[in-house]
Amino acid sequence: MSFAIRSIAGPLPLAIAHRGGALLAAENTAGAFEQARAVGAEMIETDVRLSADGALVCLHDADLQRIAGDPRLVAEIELADLRAILPGLLTLDEAVAASVPLGLLLDIKLTDPSVLPHILDVVAAAGASERVLLGLRSLDLIATARVLSSEITILALVSDPESFEQAKTLGADWFRFWQGEATAERITAARSLGLRTVVMVGQPRSAAEPGYPPFPVGRINARRIDRVLSLAPDAVMLDDPRLLLSARAVTALSSN
Repeated sequence: MSFAIRSIAGPLPLAIAHRGGALLAAENTAGAFEQARAVGAEMIETDVRLSADGALVCLHDADLQRIAGDPRLVAEIELADLRAILPGLLTLDEAVAASVPLGLLLDIKLTDPSVLPHILDVVAAAGASERVLLGLRSLDLIATARVLSSEITILALVSDPESFEQAKTLGADWFRFWQGEATAERITAARSLGLRTVVMVGQPRSAAEPGYPPFPVGRINARRIDRVLSLAPDAVMLDDPRLLLSARAVTALSSN
């Protein structure tokens, strides 16, 4: 049975495998998706960008420097050439298929609202609307997506941790807090509006910022995952979902 975003059942917080499970296999690849499913993650997160010829591709960075030593922008390279450089590259439709039956969080790295109909069409054509969480990085994009679809579930990936009320008003269903900004008060306030909450672990920037845990994005240790669990979010996004799943199991045993 496929995961359904709007009717979550089972233990919380959900384990979301960041970049498909970047500590399990090569990020944003079918191999990572398979490993995330095998270890018990409930959802997979992947990133969406556009190639030079308009293909929706699952790549986190704007360029290929970090993952392939190529300084060119993804938006400057056609799909066939991207595949030659990165044989494990997934297009959006391939990622939707490879993620079955798990939930799928799409982190849309694009700011042009004109791409949203194409993304929504791919999701709808695959019959995946019920298990896709559409992650959008601006309030304007949230408003546009909600006009385009009343069915898709929207996650606000906006930078201001106090903007959850605006996000809800514009049509968001979920709200992301970075680990360093996640507090019980904020999570409770967001939930009182009817929002589900996600905590993203690690640093929000490549250069460390004060007040955040000393780990890069997606990384966390066992001690800090316990603190995140104590905040009672609906989901946690991390590179290795096993950390959350183990902590969740311990918490469940201790409460019985």
